[in-house]
Amino acid sequence: MTRAGHWAAVLQRALARACGVVLALMLAAVTATTLQRYLLGSGFLGIEEAMVWLLLLLACLGFPMIADGALAMRIELFAHGRKSRWAALRETLAEAFTLAACGVLTIAGTKAALDVGGHSALLGLGEWMRPAALGLAGAAGIAMRMLVLAGARRMGLLLAAGTVAALMLVPIAAGLSSSLLSPSLAALMVIGIGILVGAPLVHAFVLAGYAALAFGSMLVEPALALSLLGGIGRYLLLAIPFFLLAGGLLTISGAAGDLVRFAAAMVGRRRAGLGQTVLLTSVLFSGVSGSSIANAAFSSKTFMKPLTAAGYTPERAGAIIASTAVLDNIIPPSIAFLILAAATNLPVGPLLTGGLFAGLALAAALAVAIHFRAVIAVPTASEPQASRARLALRAVPVFGLGLIVVAGIRFGIVSPTEAAALAAAYTLVLALCGRHSRAGIFPALQQAGVETAAITMLIGAATPLAFLLAIDGIGPWATGLARSFGENPFMVMIAANLILLGVGLVLDIGAAILLFSPILLPVAAAVGIDPVAFGVVVVVNLMIGGLTPPVGILVQVTSAATGVPATRLFSATRPYLAALLLALLCISMGIAAHAAFLSP
Repeated sequence: MTRAGHWAAVLQRALARACGVVLALMLAAVTATTLQRYLLGSGFLGIEEAMVWLLLLLACLGFPMIADGALAMRIELFAHGRKSRWAALRETLAEAFTLAACGVLTIAGTKAALDVGGHSALLGLGEWMRPAALGLAGAAGIAMRMLVLAGARRMGLLLAAGTVAALMLVPIAAGLSSSLLSPSLAALMVIGIGILVGAPLVHAFVLAGYAALAFGSMLVEPALALSLLGGIGRYLLLAIPFFLLAGGLLTISGAAGDLVRFAAAMVGRRRAGLGQTVLLTSVLFSGVSGSSIANAAFSSKTFMKPLTAAGYTPERAGAIIASTAVLDNIIPPSIAFLILAAATNLPVGPLLTGGLFAGLALAAALAVAIHFRAVIAVPTASEPQASRARLALRAVPVFGLGLIVVAGIRFGIVSPTEAAALAAAYTLVLALCGRHSRAGIFPALQQAGVETAAITMLIGAATPLAFLLAIDGIGPWATGLARSFGENPFMVMIAANLILLGVGLVLDIGAAILLFSPILLPVAAAVGIDPVAFGVVVVVNLMIGGLTPPVGILVQVTSAATGVPATRLFSATRPYLAALLLALLCISMGIAAHAAFLSP
């Protein structure tokens, strides 16, 4: 390893450990204040603001590490392995996007820190510290990319990307402007170019907000930084790291294994019993995790060998794993619904309730598809009745926790953040009770912390774009679009489904929710469709996009975990994709019929 590569690894380990420590502090603080509030009737003054500051710190610490791997959320529209001038150009531009976005955060954060005054009334900390942390995150991101590329002996790529990044930023910083495009359209075009060249999604959004300045955007650098921080700094988003942590701890504690054995005992005697076991395990795992990617990774490690040993072809086994993982971001608790609530101000409780019913409908459709697609009619071995009762008792505390979380949020007993913290604390106790799982606790904290940074930075980076869309009159345009369909809820629902399915082909679910839900929601509301029900349809549509090429993130995760080529998995998922689409059509038409029935 080169000296630069060594220091890149050192910096990455240090940041990951810092993320783990910050998340542990957040979990301890939220759990303690929740217990104090319910047991003693009081809470810690300023705890919510302190938690928001820690979330901002977590996002800034994790930002330098989200330019590589799955956390970069790159959308690869072109095949790998072929070296060509176009591939070299795309790689250079992708790195240029990364360096330029880090430069934007450095500049915007520094200027905002110099401009912002005042102190937090409850914490006594200077408000300048938040944008200063953002500026330091950008500078650390530049340092990380330089060390990584230098460590890989790719100085030519670093110099070329740095030059292109400077050419991107200098004209805007010099105040050159154009009125050829509206700021929001210019920002969308930058995001489109970033997707085309395979740039990290967060960095494409950050650069888009800055590029809009050249087209008349009112969000100058300090305002851009504060808008991004405002997008991250919402108490509701604290539920995201805790649900991610709960899923990780559930796996290392062995409790997820109890779910697998319980699912096998329940459906193992049925036709395609092992495939049905994968499905039921995904349903139960969804009740605690909230992350479909975590579900896909867990199921790949758990079920791939048993499925192939039972006679399933590798591509069919992988297709079942990827397809059932769709449920995890639909059946609550769901990170996707938290992002949707943050983007649209819809209530979380009703969204989770709607997601539960939609998820069960999709699970039923998948069960039918797995049953009729089974090549092997012989059921898997099942446990005797007495054993099944013992397994059920062992599994009840795990998936029962998910029901308690959902009921607690729905009926206002606990907030989403408190429910997520209690779920994480519960799974932490499970991990501490197992001797072999204790060593995995801190790595799980680190992983959840870095994943949180990627998700929250994407939410924050999309906030300036949402502002630009509002300023450019997207709301009235959306209402006008609704009128063009003759105020027919069926036509609006069909059009929305087609748009969202198309978007799901190329966009990550988080980015798609942030971009399109504020646009489409007024269209649905204008024709009488219930906003919460429409929000559920949005999430279902975009989660189905996890199975569709060319992106198909759930297929890509399953492919990476199992070694089965993604092209073969895309082909094998078609029957299950058809079942999901049929269930989506039934849900959508039911919602549209309800709106038509209630309309005067």
